[in-house]
Amino acid sequence: MIARKKVRVWDLPTRLFHWLLVLAFVLAWATHDDSRHLDIHIISGYTFFALLMFRLVWGVVGSHYARFSEFSYTPKELFSYLRSLPGNGVKHYVGHNPAGAWAIFVLLTLGLLLAISGVIVLGGEEQQGILAGYISFDQSAPFSMLHETVAWAMVVLIVIHICGVIVESVLHRENLVGAMFRGTKWVAGSSAQIPAHQLVASVILISVIAWGGLSLNTYLAATDEHPYQPFKGPALAMNELWNEECGACHLAFHPSLLPARSWQYLFEQQDNHFQEELMLDDETLNELLQYALNNSAEQKKTEAAWKINRAIGRDERPLQITAVSYWKDKHSAISDITWQQEAVQSKANCGACHYDAEQGTFQDAAMRIPSE
Repeated sequence: MIARKKVRVWDLPTRLFHWLLVLAFVLAWATHDDSRHLDIHIISGYTFFALLMFRLVWGVVGSHYARFSEFSYTPKELFSYLRSLPGNGVKHYVGHNPAGAWAIFVLLTLGLLLAISGVIVLGGEEQQGILAGYISFDQSAPFSMLHETVAWAMVVLIVIHICGVIVESVLHRENLVGAMFRGTKWVAGSSAQIPAHQLVASVILISVIAWGGLSLNTYLAATDEHPYQPFKGPALAMNELWNEECGACHLAFHPSLLPARSWQYLFEQQDNHFQEELMLDDETLNELLQYALNNSAEQKKTEAAWKINRAIGRDERPLQITAVSYWKDKHSAISDITWQQEAVQSKANCGACHYDAEQGTFQDAAMRIPSE
């Protein structure tokens, strides 16, 4: 019987990368469907991207078992390994086996595609990040679909990867999950002990902690008067007369929240403005109408304007923002109890939940529901 000894196989940077990547993906996935936590999603996404870039470098200059050259198996080797699984002669690999190696390469590829598409969507759909201003809302739309599709593909592959880890752990009677925590395996025969690379791991950990702290530092300084707003929308054109006339009865909704044809009709019917008569003179009416037409939803100056405009058919002419299908979808999960709160009371009271309602930008993360 060949003697077995405990050997460090996975260096500290590789293990740290693995678990930080898991954490970053889990956080990003958990917040991907809730716009209120867009900041967490983006911070996790950037962390995920940076970790992938590190792994590409470490796959070339890292320790022996972390290098891509050590586990670059051919398709023939992969199929040979898979065919051997049902039998008793499954070859044991100190590092990655062919199935695990191929899963890693696919995960890295999908991860890069996920991260890059995410940056594009952030720059286009949200007009934030390094690509803000370079990509339009319409240009980012296909990347949004790609981003979501790749994320689901990663989830499926991760499940397969976990199943593979369980299978190999059972076949070879070794705890592969524990090995990725400890870094060591019991190895038969001669196998060199790899260095721990503690300095590199320390740099990675400190960088991630510092990045997270800097990204969320304004959250700790937030007050009721100055709430936490991780993203600022574009400075939209304002009109003092608009704010004065419209704001006398309700929130002076920014014109970007309805199409031009809606505003045109609303001002044409000023004698019956939701059972009220506006009584505006011609000069005032013309100034307000021109401001509304110049800044309507068709101008696509914000994400909200772009999505509202997309949701309205060419023959539709909604007279209320709450009648738009996009608005209904976004608010469908809000309970009647929330609407009836003293702080809310009306679906037209946008400022109760949206910190930037008066600015008209309606950034995804600039929102908190009072009941929460």
